[in-house]
Amino acid sequence: MKKLYILIAVVLATSMLLTACGAPAAAPTTASSGPSFTAGIVTDTGGIDDKSFNALSWKGVQDAMSQLSIGGKYLESKQQSDYAKNIQQFLDEKANLIVTVGFLMGVDTATAAKANPKTDFAIVDYTYPDCSGTAVEGKDCGSKTDIPNVRGLNFQTDQAAFLAGYLAAGMTKTGKVGTFGGLNIPTVTIFEKGFEAGVKYYDTKNSKTVALLGWNTAKNDGLFTNNFTSTDDGNKFAQTLQQEGADIIMPVAGGVGLGSAAYCQSSKTCLIIGVDADWFNTAPEYQSIELSSVQKKVDVAVFKTIQDTMAGKFTGGTVTYALKDGGVDLAPFHNFDSQVPDALKAEITQAKADLISGAITVDGVLSGK
Repeated sequence: MKKLYILIAVVLATSMLLTACGAPAAAPTTASSGPSFTAGIVTDTGGIDDKSFNALSWKGVQDAMSQLSIGGKYLESKQQSDYAKNIQQFLDEKANLIVTVGFLMGVDTATAAKANPKTDFAIVDYTYPDCSGTAVEGKDCGSKTDIPNVRGLNFQTDQAAFLAGYLAAGMTKTGKVGTFGGLNIPTVTIFEKGFEAGVKYYDTKNSKTVALLGWNTAKNDGLFTNNFTSTDDGNKFAQTLQQEGADIIMPVAGGVGLGSAAYCQSSKTCLIIGVDADWFNTAPEYQSIELSSVQKKVDVAVFKTIQDTMAGKFTGGTVTYALKDGGVDLAPFHNFDSQVPDALKAEITQAKADLISGAITVDGVLSGK
């Protein structure tokens, strides 16, 4: 027993000596942690699978998840009253970047950003300041000034739509082309203005008179479904335009446009020009009638914003993407490439160069300058 006590004493003394000499203690066991950066997407009412700006915004986050190892999540807004609730959920979850999608979220985004100045926000298709005249800040508009923690992601889609209008005017067999929108709001009508300018420029360059149905910039009026989800409406509007003579149609209405594509495919009477994404890839079931698409590369803008935020380079204000930086573009002609005359392709290429250089502008063509 005495020997046992002596042994224990020796072990204890040795342990104390090692500790005093700085012997390393065992490393504590910790649970594995998740991504250190998270980004959240709040969709507009069109849903995450709209094959348009909601889906493209989410793709930007997904690309960042795979390439930058961030955490990502989306919350779908079923109705406009969901906007503020979804934004608040991401605030409660302490997301590093909250991306709101669409013009209609301007007020809710500004309100949340001002109340949470340490959280970075980006909003697709909206910029601040947005208040003018007698508009009440926080009710009718979001902010009278730039918001330091909000980046507005803006796109000169009228430039790419200009090229689509020129293409449509050059390819129509009936001498009539058409367009319609989801809502009469700037992020929709900017496509239609560009499309109209492209048709008009084609007429001027080729001494033609191609009629545009469904939109008139001078009157700021046209055909609108008043939603971004009903494919039945898309089918009906395409049928109406086709019966009035349009054989090429550009729907600017999110998922509604898929109904138009279905009509053109089943009736074999019209072709479709998609918007936002390249529909040849996002709606492959309609490849047989997809002439081209007006691309608004929201995914690239969202991805770059995430990169900037992670690198500590986030800035508020407006970032605009245009033809010159590839932020917007006319998609390839895919199955119709052999049917587009080389001369028309050359004219479109020249028009693109002239838009980039400023030799021509959408507003200038529309005003006759």
